[in-house]
Amino acid sequence: MREIITEIEIAAPPERVWAILTDLPAFPSWNPFIRSIAGRLIKGDRIDVLISPPGQKAMRFRPVLLAVISSSELRWRGSLGFRGLFDGEHSFQLRSLSANRTQLLQRERFSGLLVPLIMRGEMLIATRRGFTAMNEALKSKAEAS
Repeated sequence: MREIITEIEIAAPPERVWAILTDLPAFPSWNPFIRSIAGRLIKGDRIDVLISPPGQKAMRFRPVLLAVISSSELRWRGSLGFRGLFDGEHSFQLRSLSANRTQLLQRERFSGLLVPLIMRGEMLIATRRGFTAMNEALKSKAEAS
């Protein structure tokens, strides 16, 4: 298993950060990493996600939503082929630090037989850079609102 964890503090309440994070049609206008998400944010539903790690080929996948908790957590799991081959569980967790401060924790846990082959070297670094770029863009958008 491999894991990427990034975090950032945002000078905005969790409700504002959540509103941006769940405004799926607006993603292409501000998000440098997750270029688009389509679907309904309902636990158990599938969504369509297009990611673009810096310097890497864009990838599209259809994960299942595992958690949609308003102003708190958005989490999904996607698989390449079938479960157990290459799985990724992605989450965004929001934690209120004060009335106008939110901690965003973005995490991905990779598991499965192909993880050592796929998530190494440049791909791992590019994905982490993508998370960081998205976090910074979300911070800028939330703080400008």
